[in-house]
Amino acid sequence: MSSLSNKASGTSGEKKGQRVFVVGATGYIGKYVVRELVSRGYEVVSFVREKSGVGALATPEKTRDELDGSEVRFGDVCSPESLENEGIGGEHFDIVVSCLTSRTGGIKDAWDIDYKATGNTLDAAKKAGAKQFLLLSAICVQKPMLEFQRAKLKFEKELIESGLTYSIVRPTAFFKSIAGQVEAVKKGKPFVMFGNGELTSCKPISEADLARFMADCLEDPSKQNAILPVGGPGKAISVREQGEMIFELLGREPKFKKMPIGMFDLIIPVLSVLGKVFPKLQDKAEFARIGKYYCSESMLVLDPETGRYSAEKTPSYGQDTLRDFYLRVIREGLAGQELGDHAMF
Repeated sequence: MSSLSNKASGTSGEKKGQRVFVVGATGYIGKYVVRELVSRGYEVVSFVREKSGVGALATPEKTRDELDGSEVRFGDVCSPESLENEGIGGEHFDIVVSCLTSRTGGIKDAWDIDYKATGNTLDAAKKAGAKQFLLLSAICVQKPMLEFQRAKLKFEKELIESGLTYSIVRPTAFFKSIAGQVEAVKKGKPFVMFGNGELTSCKPISEADLARFMADCLEDPSKQNAILPVGGPGKAISVREQGEMIFELLGREPKFKKMPIGMFDLIIPVLSVLGKVFPKLQDKAEFARIGKYYCSESMLVLDPETGRYSAEKTPSYGQDTLRDFYLRVIREGLAGQELGDHAMF
């Protein structure tokens, strides 16, 4: 099993005065990255929308509280002018961090955020004199079949060619992305899976561990000018095993509901055809393609030699385990882990 050191280099004294500009700071991972950077002594500026969070319900006051320790500036990352004026403000920054990701994965949203807005941020980084750019990407771009994956890859290429020192972090599944059925199972419903539940596996990583890994990238030369897949600690876990773990922690016999993955092959062509007549249905077809992708492709490193996903080649990092996370969710609920627009169940 591939593993990565959990030890960060450098001291807070060395970082004092290093200025970091963060976009996507109110996202699921972004706010943890901001907190980690602040805790390490960086001078952090968070650039966010006035209404942010799941459903754009967070007030400016709540956003400032969540990003305490950083200077919060409000504006529109989709606007180069806003980034330059309300964000960078003509100031120097040493490092720029992007945790941007499209909210839905819809076609226009993907290109607007995963490519254009992130590109705007790269342009702003250059104008601010930044030498280092840290990008949160996704492990699924290694097998691109969806628009948001293509958008991310196009930006990754431009970042690599930019001349800046870069780190492209491609995490596997997040804890929250495989927590959507915990509440339903608690209420007595079966755990839903496609096929036998062994079609896909992942090595999920907590938001805090991922934030630590990303901060390490700013300090560890071995993590710079590199594409970095990363998973959490422990072995890869299949969907069936995720369900079994939830039932075990609840002290109940497993109860599964099997869904045929072939259902997507019926839905996708119909929505694709209808989307040519009714443009609003184009995203519906894309969402169906996203659903099929995540139900049929593992979130692990794709071994180029075998063409198969490899748990052994997927690096492990961190201390937080999925078992502990599930136990906490069972006891306390999903507060702070809201699934938003990406929820599948």
